[in-house]
Amino acid sequence: MGLDDRDRSLVAAIADGLPFVQRPYAEIGQRIGMDEDEIMTRLQRMVADGVISRFGVVVRHHELGYRANAMVVWDIPDAQVAEIGNRFATFDFVTLCYQRPRRLPDWPYNLFCMIHGRQRDVVLEQVEVLARECGLTDVPRKVLFSGRRFKQRGARYDAKDAELTVEALS
Repeated sequence: MGLDDRDRSLVAAIADGLPFVQRPYAEIGQRIGMDEDEIMTRLQRMVADGVISRFGVVVRHHELGYRANAMVVWDIPDAQVAEIGNRFATFDFVTLCYQRPRRLPDWPYNLFCMIHGRQRDVVLEQVEVLARECGLTDVPRKVLFSGRRFKQRGARYDAKDAELTVEALS
């Protein structure tokens, strides 16, 4: 899909995120000369056409009091990864879950899930809940608590090109 000048203007306007106001699309539209409906229609079209692959929120957990953040890595039998990943996703405390290739012999883990918490002991109990509820008490896993924060931001797009391309995240 080719982008017209209005699409490029919209992509540039949302590059640093949406304003934290009651009607962010209306405010963006006011800045770039479009109404709220046109903004939403254009964004929906770009998502549907795959120009924008994902449109969501970057949550700054630390500012919300979540300081016990852990990536839990699991060594799940390959044939069960999709099933277990889907089960993990049903738990409210799992905020992210995805499969990654193993890096043998040093890294046997293939399923990753993120748990954000306020207290380490609560997060560790939640990991045990996952293991018990999903029949994984004997499955190798590691709980990797965050020790350092990096700058969080969404994907960056180059709106000058006819096709949008995602830049590396910093």
